[in-house]
Parts: sequence; C-alpha cells; structure tokens
Amino acid sequence: MTAEAVVTEGLQKVFQGGLVAVDHLDLTIHRGEVFGLLGPNGSGKTTTIRMLCGLLTPTAGRATVVGHDVERESELIRTKIGYMSQRYGLYDDLTVYENLRFYATVYGLHGRLRAERLEKHMDEIGLSPLRTQLAGTLSGGWKQRLALACATAHEPEMLFLDEPTAGVDPAARRAFWKSIYELAAHGTTILVTTHYMDEAERCQRLAFLSRGHLIGLGTVQEILAQFKQPTIEDVFIELQRRDEGAAA
Repeated sequence: MTAEAVVTEGLQKVFQGGLVAVDHLDLTIHRGEVFGLLGPNGSGKTTTIRMLCGLLTPTAGRATVVGHDVERESELIRTKIGYMSQRYGLYDDLTVYENLRFYATVYGLHGRLRAERLEKHMDEIGLSPLRTQLAGTLSGGWKQRLALACATAHEPEMLFLDEPTAGVDPAARRAFWKSIYELAAHGTTILVTTHYMDEAERCQRLAFLSRGHLIGLGTVQEILAQFKQPTIEDVFIELQRRDEGAAA
C-alpha cells in the first residue's frame, strides 16, 4: 500500500473549444487525511474530482488514486472509492434499506456479506430506525446521511464528496461532519469540496484552485499566512474578486 492516497503530476483537462478546466495540477493527498478542495465556481474542483474518480480522461499529465493509475486502472479504482456528487442520487420510491442495498450491489457486494455489512453500516450511521422509510420522505439532513451511507457501503479506501452539505441546515451539517471524521479515524481518506468556510476550516489541509490553477496549499494557518488574510472566508472572497476581475 502506498503512503499517498492521491498523487497528480501535471494533470490537465481541456474541453472542446479550448476551455482549460484544470491546468497542470500537482497535488498530493495523504492516506487518512481530510482534505479540502476549494475555489469559486468554475475553478476546476468538480473536473478534478471526476478525473480522479476515472469518470473523465485527462488531456495531459498523470494521476494515481489509492495506488492505481486513473487512466489504465479506472475500473479498479471505482471499486476502491466512494463518490457523493452535488446532484441528488437517491431513489425516492425506494426505502432507506433498498437504496443502500442497490448501491452496495453496484459496488460489488452480494449475498450474506452484503446483508451483514448493511446491518452494521445502518447502525453506525444511525439509519436503522428508518430502514423501511421511503427516501423521498426524509428530511434534507437524513437524505445527505443516507447518500453518505450509500457511498461508503463497500468500505472504500477513499471518499470523494462534492459539496455534500449544500442546502442542509447547520445542525445536519455538524452531524454530517461528525460522520466524516469517524470515517477518517478508521483510515478512510476524504476529499471534500465546499462553499461553507466553517467546513473548510475542519479540513486538515486545503488546496485552493482559481481558473484551473492550484494557487494555495497547506493547513488553515499556512493558507492564511500565504494570502495574508485573517480568515479562510476572506481568502475565498479575495479569490472570487480575482476571478471576476479576470473574467471581466
């Protein structure tokens, strides 16, 4: 097992028409780390995640995730990671348990192993009392918790969370982050994007992207020192101003 969960070298994605979404990204994420990928809309965060998950082919450069090459071993990588996208991915007309069973099957769990894993998993995340409730009737916070459970049903080595708490109330966000740190404590590497700066400050390290470029990397204190700003929110606001000015 390699010491690093993610390594990118010169990673680039150019879309049709010449749009450079990610430009020569060099990044390392340590195993067991809670790592935040931040930046204004259009900075390249989601494109980066989709390349690392094997869903987009890089235009140039290389990347490994949990020790496997994203281009040559994308199918293998998808069995070892969990991915929770910005888009709502639950089936409203299925129960909590049925959603979990479906995603566990997609990730390769079957039979007795699947049944035992799901019972344990529902207890860990607090979903057991809701097992027969339709997903469509859950509150926003419980939907997010179920989505997290679905993404981790197969006990992935690494978890990608793309703005996982968007639109969820503060209490539900706190509960969600408690679950994230419990996963990290058991060895799961977490990469998360967020527009909530209080969540960003919970990450052990941060990377800031701007128009596809990596422009900041380090702990919260290192980022504040680099940008000479008092808070992470001020850093984010400064980047938004830069991007808006460059686009004008």
